[in-house]
Amino acid sequence: MKKIFKTTIVRDGSMCFIPVSFDPKPVFGRVRAPVKVTVNGYTYRSTIASMGGLVGIPLRRSNREAAGLEGGEALEVTLELDAEKREIKPPPDLVEALKAAPSAWERWRELSTLPLKFGDVFHQAAGRSVAGGLPILASSLARSSRVNFHSKGFAVAAYRCWNARS
Repeated sequence: MKKIFKTTIVRDGSMCFIPVSFDPKPVFGRVRAPVKVTVNGYTYRSTIASMGGLVGIPLRRSNREAAGLEGGEALEVTLELDAEKREIKPPPDLVEALKAAPSAWERWRELSTLPLKFGDVFHQAAGRSVAGGLPILASSLARSSRVNFHSKGFAVAAYRCWNARS
């Protein structure tokens, strides 16, 4: 399934997203559908998000720059349902740190693909190891009673880990 539409990239500071101007449910079978996004000739994998009545696709800096975008551009976007399995392969130092807290490792393995994105951010930031922030992340993961807890809880843990390294 595929949908081509025109929109304007929204950017507010470092935050950037692609507004989705149609209801994705009839096209992809659900609102939060995994999709392959093509903008300006560049394709990346993402998931349609729906928050507070807004439907959009995150456009993180690495994808924005690879597509040659700044934000604010009006352009054509192609979305295609992404049926390929999304494998989570966290960096080795992250695996080692999580395995040191077995309940955190078990929780990590039960999560959706969201942890991979945060794990990549931790690992790549300034070339530093993520291990300094892992105790906070591990305790947050171990305390969660939901197998697939929502991005708010994980974002808070990510934020705490990010700041713990500074």
